[in-house]
Amino acid sequence: MENNFMAFIQNKYVYVPFLLWFGIQLFKLIYDLVTTKKFNFKRILGAGGMPSSHSAVVTSLCTMIGKNEGVGTPIFALSLAFAFVVMYDACGVRRAAGKQAALLNKLIETPGLTGMQVSEKLVEVLGHTPTQVFVGALIGIIAGLII
Repeated sequence: MENNFMAFIQNKYVYVPFLLWFGIQLFKLIYDLVTTKKFNFKRILGAGGMPSSHSAVVTSLCTMIGKNEGVGTPIFALSLAFAFVVMYDACGVRRAAGKQAALLNKLIETPGLTGMQVSEKLVEVLGHTPTQVFVGALIGIIAGLII
């Protein structure tokens, strides 16, 4: 059991993407603190913002697999397809859901329009702009090449 645990925590395919995700989310938390002067712990786990930690995680993993296992392997093809799905989802589906949440929040807040009582607002920052996804992917590729 101890050997499996040590192998797990020493596996760069596990700890590099995790540390990259944590570093980017910590950056977002600090940036938010500096710009708004408010501590928002939800930024550490929340989605959205610059850069995309999702994109960084999947591209770092894909880059490390390509570099160490080869780009002609099935595992690289799988990681590449996975990376594209995640990045497409980040700036496509989740971004659209965030825009819809913003519109619904605005409709619900308009007095007399809906008559609905809502206990909490919908989360509006779900996805990413293409630039946020691109920058996150670039960070992930660089991290994957360095490791």
